Amino acid sequence: MTQPPSPPGSPYEAHTLPYGVCQRGAGEPTVCVRIDDSVLDLAAAAAALGHPHAGVFAQASLNPLMALGPTAWREIRRWVVSLVDGDRAEVVERCSVDLADVTMLLPVEVGDYVDFYASEWHAANVGKIFRPDSPALPPNWKHLPIGYHGRSGTVVVSGTDIVRPQGQRRPGSDGVPPFGPSTKLDFECEVGFIVGQASELGQPVPVSAAREHIFGVVLLNDWSARDIQAWEYVPLGPFLGKSFATSISAWVVPLEALAAAETALPGQDPEPLPYLSGSNGDLFGLDLHLQVEINGHLVAVPEFRDMYWSPAQMLAHMTVNGASLRVGDLFASGTVSGKDPQTLGSLLETTWNGDRPIELVDGSTRGFLEDGDVVTLRGWAAGHNESRVTLGEVSGRILDHR
Repeated sequence: MTQPPSPPGSPYEAHTLPYGVCQRGAGEPTVCVRIDDSVLDLAAAAAALGHPHAGVFAQASLNPLMALGPTAWREIRRWVVSLVDGDRAEVVERCSVDLADVTMLLPVEVGDYVDFYASEWHAANVGKIFRPDSPALPPNWKHLPIGYHGRSGTVVVSGTDIVRPQGQRRPGSDGVPPFGPSTKLDFECEVGFIVGQASELGQPVPVSAAREHIFGVVLLNDWSARDIQAWEYVPLGPFLGKSFATSISAWVVPLEALAAAETALPGQDPEPLPYLSGSNGDLFGLDLHLQVEINGHLVAVPEFRDMYWSPAQMLAHMTVNGASLRVGDLFASGTVSGKDPQTLGSLLETTWNGDRPIELVDGSTRGFLEDGDVVTLRGWAAGHNESRVTLGEVSGRILDHR
């Protein structure tokens, strides 16, 4: 597979300015932004300039910053842009360090984690593999964004090793389910959305309010043990096959930075119910270009613009019953897959449950992931005036079951 074209320029120009949480040596964690291969310590810069929100930058997560609300998010981003583009070069230089000199931490305290199933192509492929004698899509799929409630405590930052999980698998001819390490460990290329504004219990969030609640975007790998999942998911859905680890990128790209990447949905038929309907501006898609590598070998180039359900519809659906949002909640798109083979965002689909292994550049083959494999997801989007907005990367190495 050839590398997809991407626009020239630095991967972290001032058009992106993603937020993260970094730690230098034994020092206290602080909120930072990334510029090229440097990290700007916002706590230090704010203290030097007497910024009114200096205290929220001197924190070990983005949650206090996000809790200020969407008006403050926009004001703070304008301030950060002014630092980078303005006449504060001396302060920026004094408060910046090389990326190699810091440790990047999990950027948010994750409250609840919900994973959706928003790609029609992915859902249809999984249906054909797991339920070959039934329709590819269940009858509810085009009426609501299907999702499951995940485990927030196992959301980890990029670079964290992933221990191969163990569990039960489908029984053989003796009817006894075997138990042991998963033999079908997989990645799922996804996009995650960080909730920055809470909502009241009993008050649904309409699609029109999504931009006021979504703070930013991360790349997300929903690691999946397909053999454990296939045995356990009927009738209540994924559990141990998913809950062992979910990796997110260390950098959170503000939703505002992706304004130029907003695009129309590919079309929804039948018309969704009223609470999932809205104007074209409300039901935005995102034209995000994603890449999946195994051990540095490009294996997929999913396109997020192919997703059937909008992030706004996912948010509206998970609150329509009155469930409340908390600052730091995370919801994910589900695997990003398209019609073409190179756009499939999981090995389950690419290898058709392991029956059609792929060959890597070193000549080895994979039906599913092996111990020692490193999976890396990358992404970018076009910005204003031919600029590039980088989604960064999320990476994890598979370790043998302990």
